[in-house]
Amino acid sequence: MDVCVSRQEGINMGFNVAIDGPAGAGKSTIAKLAAKKLNLIYVDTGAMYRAMALFMLREGVNPQDTEAVERKCREVDITIGYEPGENESREQVVYLNGENVNAYLRTEAVGNMASVVSAQPAVRRKLVELQQRLAEDKDCIMDGRDIGTCVLPGAQVKVYLTADSRVRAKRRFDELFRKGQTCDLDRVQADIEERDYRDMHREASPLTQAEDAVVLDTSEMTIEEAAAELMRLCRERRN
Repeated sequence: MDVCVSRQEGINMGFNVAIDGPAGAGKSTIAKLAAKKLNLIYVDTGAMYRAMALFMLREGVNPQDTEAVERKCREVDITIGYEPGENESREQVVYLNGENVNAYLRTEAVGNMASVVSAQPAVRRKLVELQQRLAEDKDCIMDGRDIGTCVLPGAQVKVYLTADSRVRAKRRFDELFRKGQTCDLDRVQADIEERDYRDMHREASPLTQAEDAVVLDTSEMTIEEAAAELMRLCRERRN
């Protein structure tokens, strides 16, 4: 079932950057770095799903109850903003019906609920709607699997960020090693390629490169080099 909400094209909106691509390509890291330097809001779509999960937990909703989930989705508002942090920095904040819920989003209970409730089409529709509304009002960067094709089809900048599966596996392998976890590089690569296949062939909003997206292959690039290229594209399209 396609749960895209086509409401962005043809309407006024902020300066939007849509980044899509497979797991391990560096989307979130590069998007956050570019957003900070360009003074754009980085929209953490994963955190928005966790906020939805927190709401459902607080309301005592059974995530398998499709009608109850759909009904409760009508009562929720989730957005992202910034508040003053330490040393004159800005802290990104997720607001659930006006409440800063950052402190509650990383609990195991919320994570477990998010993995279940995110499969509900009503949740997906609601969050796409909220993400599009946010993009109408603010200049932002958003990353995911179908941002340029589904969530922000009217984005001024669309980038398909990718890298060779072996490179992405090595990055994941190094990340796990730094955390003290042992794993097999070939197994990590096989898992990544399996996830790529699932993302590209899922029924709802599969991973697809938008026709007007610029392909950015980070296989031979550092995070800083990739972010610099993304910023160059943004400045070019913004002027």
